[in-house]
Amino acid sequence: MRIMIVSDTHGRHGSFDKALEQAGKIDMLLHMGDVEGGESYIEAVAGCPVCMVAGNNDFFSFLEKEREFTVGGKRIFMTHGHYYYVSVGTERIKSEGLSRKADIVMFGHTHRPFLEESENITVLNPGSLSYPRQPGRQGSYMIMEIFPDGRVEYTTHYV
Repeated sequence: MRIMIVSDTHGRHGSFDKALEQAGKIDMLLHMGDVEGGESYIEAVAGCPVCMVAGNNDFFSFLEKEREFTVGGKRIFMTHGHYYYVSVGTERIKSEGLSRKADIVMFGHTHRPFLEESENITVLNPGSLSYPRQPGRQGSYMIMEIFPDGRVEYTTHYV
């Protein structure tokens, strides 16, 4: 299963469209929030099932603040991250993920790609497609591949 993970598009779809084209066929799209009114557009162009959460800038959104689900045998906890103070570190969100028995914790908010894999849990942030803040300031997203044997691979891509 091939899953595209994005965040912080902030209603701007140019880089999102490029990322979709660059990614090729995906089975699912996960958005970590700050969609800013782009929910319908993203669902219309994704070409696959979409799961989104609300970010701190999604003021009047119908989106949930957090989601928990299982895909490909992996328990996923996704949230924008601002309620877990991810701007100052990932300890709190990682602890929350462990308490929820998640295999993978996904968040956004910092606009910087992040990936930490450990024996118990993986914590990741795809960065931002619209307003990247890491050195080089290229829009970023991640592809997560879950293989039939349960193995998971993550790659960060730039547009």
